[in-house]
Amino acid sequence: MGKEYILIFIIFALGVLAKSDLLSLAAVILFLLKFLQLHSIFPILEDKGLDIGLLFLILAVLAPLITNSKALSELMNVFKSPLGILALIGGLLATQLNGMGLNLLEDKPQLIIGMVLGSLIGIIFLDGIPVGPLMAGGVTAFFLKLFKILIN
Repeated sequence: MGKEYILIFIIFALGVLAKSDLLSLAAVILFLLKFLQLHSIFPILEDKGLDIGLLFLILAVLAPLITNSKALSELMNVFKSPLGILALIGGLLATQLNGMGLNLLEDKPQLIIGMVLGSLIGIIFLDGIPVGPLMAGGVTAFFLKLFKILIN
């Protein structure tokens, strides 16, 4: 058995240990693709996987706006309370961080291993909640910017 199968098994085991169904499922899918020798799919996943994932994330976020008949009135209420305005600002900052994370992951895709490992450690030992690589990348990019400012 090759080293890549061992790595996939470790990722699967960590996903199970961290109770991250998505990480476990991803490891199983990658194992099957590798085992079935569907190597032509890997470049597509590497090149377009993040965009495809973002598409489904945006669809999930927008779906309630389409299925909820009160969505427009609820949307207007956001601007009428301090909590709603803070939620709006939180969303703005989160998307900025995610954008920074996307840029960082595009420039340095090797960092994803550290981010996944850090997320797993946080889930297992700090009772954290799984986050996507974009948020982990965004926080990493923020710390990197802060680090550069402090050094200069």
